Amino acid sequence: MAEKERKKQKDKSEEPAQTTVATSDEPAPPPRLLVKYRQEVVKRLMEQFKYKNIMMVPRLEKIAINMGVGEAAQDPKLLDIAVRELALITGQKPEIRKARKAISNFKLRENQPIGCRVTLRRQRMYEFMDRLISLAIPRIRDFRGVSDSSFDGRGNYTLGIKEQIIFPEIDIDKVTKINGMDITFVTTAKTDEEAYALLKELGMPFRKKN
Repeated sequence: MAEKERKKQKDKSEEPAQTTVATSDEPAPPPRLLVKYRQEVVKRLMEQFKYKNIMMVPRLEKIAINMGVGEAAQDPKLLDIAVRELALITGQKPEIRKARKAISNFKLRENQPIGCRVTLRRQRMYEFMDRLISLAIPRIRDFRGVSDSSFDGRGNYTLGIKEQIIFPEIDIDKVTKINGMDITFVTTAKTDEEAYALLKELGMPFRKKN
């Protein structure tokens, strides 16, 4: 009996020790463009515009992506496709835009769905802009830089994209219709000059000025 007990204790001591793997919910690293803004862009804008304190330096506030689908009045399925594509491109569920008033010439009724939009803020905003300037814009055919003439006088800039297929998230083999979109960069800049400098420092490939 004693021999059996000793053998049992020996076998138990030879069993491999169980290890517990610690898991930690580490926060995701900040987006590359946000890091660039904090470490490089702020300093350069401070020097360029002689701001008295860091709080005066303009920053990107939000990005609004608007995809119009006028043909949705005749074919509602086109709007469903646009919603799916915009969700893939932005990583966020779009909201439906509706007509504010009826237009008989276009057979458009009031409150009829005519497009979709997404508003990005914080991390998703910077991640989207990074993908836009690093992956999507370079795929535009015969690209020679984006125009700098679409500022609104209040420090905001709208970029028109003619084809959604420039975004790598879109499978071109599954595209049934080419859709364009307007991408508006809303900044805290007081002037268009400051907004231009901010976006240029973040990497927006503006066309070279003569």
